[in-house]
Formats: sequence, C-alpha cells, structure tokens
Amino acid sequence: MNSLKMFVRIALVVAASFARAGDPPAAAPASEALARGKYLVTVAACNDCHTPWKMTAEGPRPDMDRMLSGHPEGMVLPPAPKMPEGPWQNAFAATNTAWAGPWGVSFTANLTPDRETGLGKWTVRNFTETIRTGRHLGRGRELLPPMPIPQYRNFTDEDLAAIFTFLQSIPAVKNRVPDPRPPAAVASVAR
Repeated sequence: MNSLKMFVRIALVVAASFARAGDPPAAAPASEALARGKYLVTVAACNDCHTPWKMTAEGPRPDMDRMLSGHPEGMVLPPAPKMPEGPWQNAFAATNTAWAGPWGVSFTANLTPDRETGLGKWTVRNFTETIRTGRHLGRGRELLPPMPIPQYRNFTDEDLAAIFTFLQSIPAVKNRVPDPRPPAAVASVAR
C-alpha cells in the first residue's frame, strides 16, 4: 500500500505540472498595468487637453497640480467667439480645456478618481464602452471634439484596462466640469 500511495502522489504531482505548463500565463502584475497605463496616457497626450494649462516663464504648460482634472469649474467662459467665414472654424480657451466649433462648446472631462466629479464610480467596463462607442458610459451623449475617438478606438482592451488602472491611481481632484453647450444656431432656435 505504501508504494501505491507513493505512486499516486508522484502521478498527481506530474499531472499537475503538465496541466500548469498548458495554462495561459498569469495576468500581468498590477504594477506592470499601472506603468503601461501611465505610458499610454503620456503618449496619447491626455494631459494636453484634460490637464488645465497655466502660463509659466517657459510659456504655457499643463498644471500638474490639477493633473487630468478637466476644465476648471470656476472658470466660467463667455459665449464662444463668432468665427469668420472660411476655413477657420475652431477656438479654444487658454487652459486648453474648452473648445468651440460647429458642434458647440465642449469641456474636457475630469479623469481623476473623484467619486462625485470624476471617474471614481466608473468601472473598467464603463471606461472601455465609452471609448469604443464614443458615448458617455457607452450609451449617453456623444463625446465631442477634440476627443480623438476614431484613433482611441484602436486601443486594445488590455490598453484600456491599463489606462483605467493608471487613472484610478492618480490623486482625486474635486472638479465639476460644465456640460457641453450646443451650437449657437441650435441654442437660438431652441429659445
């Protein structure tokens, strides 16, 4: 009996080692996803629009104290300037967080993990569906220019999960971004 028990134990260890050899590799550690997300946020230029810019001695630069917090809630803008006839059709605020064009006025979103004003209550699925569909939470209002959805749709699910992991790791900034404004022609017709 002892040799039978020993044989069974050896067989189980060998079988387990073969089973592990065919298993898919384990998911990347959280630190790898975090580093990948930070890299993708950097090369995708998310800070260019979602971090308010400030004037420095070297010229305008993103204000990293408000990293990825979107358009500052305290910065109330007047109506967008009327663009002249011709090929010029867009204007943007000095903070680079508000854009005006034929679509109306768009304000860049708060991407920090603040639970009331940012992505703090979102899931990776909410984030992925937003990027895939170009709609808020995958089913709400359309994301407006300058958000490069046609390019960002090309991120893999793993890329989007890494980006979301990074966004959830940064300091939360309480900053309620205004709702988009409709085009002036639509606004005047609606009155």
